[in-house]
Amino acid sequence: MDYGMGEQIHGAEVAVVNRGGKGKVISGVDALLTREKNLSLVIRVADCGPVWIHCGKTGGIGLVHSGRKGTEAGVVPATIRRMKEEFGSDPQEMLAFLGPCIRPPYYDVDFASEITHQLRGEKVGKVVDSGLCTAADLGRFYSYREEKGQTGRHFALLAIS
Repeated sequence: MDYGMGEQIHGAEVAVVNRGGKGKVISGVDALLTREKNLSLVIRVADCGPVWIHCGKTGGIGLVHSGRKGTEAGVVPATIRRMKEEFGSDPQEMLAFLGPCIRPPYYDVDFASEITHQLRGEKVGKVVDSGLCTAADLGRFYSYREEKGQTGRHFALLAIS
């Protein structure tokens, strides 16, 4: 499988992945973009929010790792803006999905709510929040905070076929 994976430093850097970057960990980024077919974008999460983005106009996709720090740094808006710059994407033609992440009362910062607020602020056409909390269901999810760092990671993938 051809793939690109972010190093994930809890920041707001975004990288465009193409065939030349396949199978590599891209240093210093928390968000990945592509328009290449059969090239998977990959991130790892265990409380941070995975955000899948698709633009119906251009076919461009983005995959974002956004926890408390990344959300504060604006990684999601940076991803939307980069999709506009790189691909000519139209936020109103985008679908964004926020997956399972830690939420109150298990964590005192509601960054999931802020992620959806940021998506709407960027005028994303359709925003869907899974509403799932990683710490509330340890039978289904890994939670770094709830399991005191002794846990696995979920892999989130996104590709164009």
